[in-house]
Amino acid sequence: MSRIGREPVVVPGGVNTDVSGRAVKVTGPKGELTVPVGRGVEVKQDDGSLVVERASDAPEHRAMHGLTRSLLQNAVTGVTDGFTKTLNIAGVGYRAALQGRDINLQVGYSHPVSITPREGIDFEVPQPTVIIVRGIDKQRVGQTAAEIRKVRPPEPYKGKGIRYSDETIRRKVGKAG
Repeated sequence: MSRIGREPVVVPGGVNTDVSGRAVKVTGPKGELTVPVGRGVEVKQDDGSLVVERASDAPEHRAMHGLTRSLLQNAVTGVTDGFTKTLNIAGVGYRAALQGRDINLQVGYSHPVSITPREGIDFEVPQPTVIIVRGIDKQRVGQTAAEIRKVRPPEPYKGKGIRYSDETIRRKVGKAG
């Protein structure tokens, strides 16, 4: 049995869950998310928690067991606390600025790059070299942060570019001479 899948998802007070058909709707103080339930897996409500059960020990059912439980846990965490990703910008003249809801990046190109947030995503720029991506959907927050990083990924020689705050860049030595 899946070690992740067998743990129940504890639903804190203030969060409502509605299991209907092949989807679970999670509503909390920060918003509402819908989690699809895969084939071979069933979700049941059990006084203050959600329990995920699988139909058989087939490999595809075992995989869906742990995945569904993780998605439910992420939805509950998202509607209560939310998710954040922090990006750091390194390089001379590289900076970010908020313009309405959009973010403008000046990262060494001849023009500024503007990024519009997806639905449910907010940007925060506490310093010109720090970008914080916030939202309730973990997948959207991570995807948006990856798209911002993709504008100018960090290079290995000087470390210039946009990187995650917890990312380490493996530096290379320059040419000998």
